[in-house]
Formats: sequence, structure tokens, C-alpha cells
Amino acid sequence: MSKINAVCVYCGSSAGTDPAFVEAARSFGKILAAEGVRLIFGGGSIGLMGSLADAVLDHGGAVTGIIPEFLTGRERPRWLAQELIIVRDMHERKRTMFERADAFVALPGGLGTLEELVEQMTWAQLGRHKKPILIANISDYWDPLLTLVEHMRALKFLPPALGVNFLVAQRVEDILPKLRDAARDVGETDKAMAVPADRL
Repeated sequence: MSKINAVCVYCGSSAGTDPAFVEAARSFGKILAAEGVRLIFGGGSIGLMGSLADAVLDHGGAVTGIIPEFLTGRERPRWLAQELIIVRDMHERKRTMFERADAFVALPGGLGTLEELVEQMTWAQLGRHKKPILIANISDYWDPLLTLVEHMRALKFLPPALGVNFLVAQRVEDILPKLRDAARDVGETDKAMAVPADRL
């Protein structure tokens, strides 16, 4: 059985237009702190990223931010995180986030959030890892993506042998329970990427 000690959360550097998004980020941050689960995130101090990290820290939780050097001016790193890692590029950022997390959660976000989520789904589909992946479908934000995935399945672009396995939660309160249930079937050795890190 694999434990969920750290969760990588992908989310927007913008707050979006629906107040429910910021509320969800803050609520999930509070839950992570209360449960003693470290937040691994993109390192920014604005948008949903900032709200999430602030909530974890405000409630005594642990935070690791990982940000590429070229984004430090745009996304204003969260310097008060206990650990802030500045990396060379996006590839190193994603690799470091993968290595430090036991599971992945996508809150609402833009193209960057979508790209990070889909890459994890792709790696899992190809058998590179078995870490749980969860889509937090706050206010039905991810409905278009979920519809697209079902469309791909219906048209046989997702072969049954290489299915995309992911979890979906409508409420932040359900995220950690779902991740922990999924992690029960994952051994510690199954969490490691099945290719050399320098090829990620």
C-alpha cells in the first residue's frame, strides 16, 4: 500500500471568474494542512496557486513550490513556502513535481494546467507510473475535457488495453479519500517513473 504524503496540485495562476474556484483552492489547502499532506505546486503567489499555498501555510501545513527561473517575474514566487525550488525549465519543473508527489490533482486552470494534467494521464496510460490522478471538477469546470475523453473512447482512440485511468471529484472534501482509496493498490515501487529521469 502506498501512502499519500505529498500531493502535486496543478491549477491556474489566474483566479478565474467563478468565486467557487478560489473557495475550492482555499478549502483544499486547509484540508491538506489538517491531514498533514505536503502541497507540491507551481510556486506562484497569484491566482489559484497563491490562494492554495496561502491556505496550506495559514493552517500550519507544508508547501514545496517549484518554478522555472523564467517565470519568477511573471508568477511572483511564493517565497514564504518552506521550500522553493527554482529550476531551469518546464521539463525540469514537471520532472521534479513528479518525483516529489504521491498523487496529482487538477483544480481549474488554463493551458498550462491542462498540459500538465494530460501529460500525467498520458504517462499513466503508457504504463510509466501508477500514481493516482484526480480531476477536481469544481462547478463542472472540466466537463468539456471529460466529454472529450469519452468521445475519444467512443471513436477508439483510447484502446481498452491502454485506458486512461483517472478519478473525478466534484467536492474538495472527496479528493483525499479518493486518492487514498486508489493508492491502496499501488506499491511504492509502482510510483517510480519507468524511464530514466533525464528522458522525461
